[in-house]
Amino acid sequence: MTDVTPLIDASTAQTIAQGRHGDPFAVLGLHEVDGALVLRAMRPEADGVEVIDAKTERTLVTLDPVGDGLFAGVIPRRKKRFPYLLRMTRGADVWDEQDAYAFGPKLGDLDEYLLGEGTHNQLWDALGAHVCTHEGTEGTHFAVWAPNALRVSVVGDFNGWDGRRHVMRRRGATGVHEIFLPGLGDGTVYKYELIDGAGNVLPLKADPVGFGAELPPATASVVRDLRGYDWADAGWLQQRGAKQTFDQPISIYEVHLESWRRVPEEGNRSLTYLEHASMLVDYARDMGFTHIELTPVSEYPFGGSWGYQPVGLFAPTSRFGTPQEFRAFVDACHAAGLGLIIDWVPGHFPSDAHGLGRFDGSPLYEHADPKEGFHPDWNTLVYNYGRTEVQNFLIANAKFWFEEYHIDGLRVDAVASMLYRDYSRKEGEWVPNSQGGRENLEAIAFLQRMNELVYAADDSILTAAEESTAFPGVSAPTSTGGLGFGFKWNMGWMNDTLRYMAEDPINRKYHHDKMTFGLHYAFSENFILPISHDEVVHGKGSMLGKMPGDDWQRFANLRAYYGFMWGHPGKKLLFMGCEFAQAQEWNNETSLDWHLLDHPPHQGMQRLVRDLNTLYRATPALYRKDSSEDGFRWIDGGNAADSVFSWMRYGTEGDAPVLVVANFTPVPRTNYRIGVPHKGHWAERLNSDAALYGGTDTGNAQGAEAQDISMHGCAWSIEITVPPLATVFFQLATD
Repeated sequence: MTDVTPLIDASTAQTIAQGRHGDPFAVLGLHEVDGALVLRAMRPEADGVEVIDAKTERTLVTLDPVGDGLFAGVIPRRKKRFPYLLRMTRGADVWDEQDAYAFGPKLGDLDEYLLGEGTHNQLWDALGAHVCTHEGTEGTHFAVWAPNALRVSVVGDFNGWDGRRHVMRRRGATGVHEIFLPGLGDGTVYKYELIDGAGNVLPLKADPVGFGAELPPATASVVRDLRGYDWADAGWLQQRGAKQTFDQPISIYEVHLESWRRVPEEGNRSLTYLEHASMLVDYARDMGFTHIELTPVSEYPFGGSWGYQPVGLFAPTSRFGTPQEFRAFVDACHAAGLGLIIDWVPGHFPSDAHGLGRFDGSPLYEHADPKEGFHPDWNTLVYNYGRTEVQNFLIANAKFWFEEYHIDGLRVDAVASMLYRDYSRKEGEWVPNSQGGRENLEAIAFLQRMNELVYAADDSILTAAEESTAFPGVSAPTSTGGLGFGFKWNMGWMNDTLRYMAEDPINRKYHHDKMTFGLHYAFSENFILPISHDEVVHGKGSMLGKMPGDDWQRFANLRAYYGFMWGHPGKKLLFMGCEFAQAQEWNNETSLDWHLLDHPPHQGMQRLVRDLNTLYRATPALYRKDSSEDGFRWIDGGNAADSVFSWMRYGTEGDAPVLVVANFTPVPRTNYRIGVPHKGHWAERLNSDAALYGGTDTGNAQGAEAQDISMHGCAWSIEITVPPLATVFFQLATD
């Protein structure tokens, strides 16, 4: 063995061997030392290491072991850097590898500037694991933000999960660490090993900007090559903006992919993305919906969270396939004329050891104070929206789904919990804002900025807020102080109307205002009427189970309610299974009860929802002025004694107006006179009591002719039969 003193000093050798050196790229690889070219390699898996000229394949030198897996040697007759390989031996095994420490940094000055400033809107292009060609070599570039870590390493099967082997390069003041690992590609399993500021080795962390993940319960990230997908939806993207505005029909089918349909013959497994691309897409299109909305698909460790406790915000869950297969699902939606909305969760994140919590040993993504950084409702952590880098991380993630996966909308979960610092907290358990109030000013600014940036990038997309309070201007422009969302879920309407429907019909006259109150504020926001998964879990029962009465009345009540909903101003959202009156409460671990469609009442409900969607999409008066007061007029909103409601819906000039009449008692109303604002023939377009839906077939098949008899403030009126527990749509016939 040669004298190793000039090759590396003892203290440096020790810190490299321990994986605790602050700048390993200054030590490992090729370096000039006193006029000689010295190569050092940390290869604890090898007994011996040789340096091979990559061009000539000649052995140049055998490196000397200098302790604890570290090897070093002088390259003879070489003064300049050159391409080389390391040939390792261990017993009888011999293998060649390129040296990660032979490669320079990949992140550029602009990346470093934007990362340091916290304004990198294409954050995923810089951070994460990217399969690429770097300095002429194929491999994967890794980059992660961990400003308070003393050391960050990439670990995986490729290096025996040994954090000493691939310690990353720290990029100055940005707090970003990066390394290019030659030879690694799509499918590589990896995590980050970090040492915190106190010198403690932390639990292994998944990549915050990882594009793939292992199948739970495994928790590692997986390198996924996002290059090269051949999108076929250019035509859809060009015209989707015209389909997602306030004056267009939007009817959303909300789906939890894991439980929509399963394969009992194969261990009751869920469908894959590719199977959903055929079966789910075909079904939603056949049912007349305009959009599919998915509960969160960002990788999540606990299936019982339904995705609402995500760890991998940039990774479509591996439960159903690869990122490219998820893209194929999106493509299939667009080919079928369906928009795709995904639920997005910037409101909280789980404290799983491999996740974002205390990522580099410090409260990096969350607040240090649990009064700000811990969510009591879900036992999760809360993002520090006031930290520029965290805001950048979240906004870039929103843009990522639009740009990389061509999704059409984001529904933002639990917005109310973000807007208020005292949300679900008792006195003394929350920290007031800088002005002494309860509003979370940082979260408000974040939501405004997110909406500004995603709409600025592409104004054909939509965002929707699940927001349950009276916070003003959720769907108003940020220029007027609003949050800038395209739409807001109307939680008040949902709660009021479901409470009304739960009443026995004999008592409904005492609760009449629950059905009319929503019209006092119906045009204050751009509303979506949501019957979501939250209404059919946790002991709330199914939609059918909420309805009072015997079997016939329960089905009739639900049909009448859906008619009321489709006739009411606001876009529509219905959770899977509700369209065919699933009898049992939703269970995320089993398939929907598709066998119920063997029974006529469930067939009838499904047919009604399909026909409601068809009528809705074909009738501009039912959607054109959803957000405008002049698109709605009560005919008789005060008939509490009969529990009958009637109103008009209007579109723009030339659109035939629609009269909606809903009866929420089991008593048919014959010779029922009702005012109409126009003379002419009023055709019955849909009757939820029709026999094909399971009803009594009471109605007005021939329509009704307006008579010159004034009523309800109208110059004309019609005499009709109002079926029991039913909603009926009439439209003015035009020549």
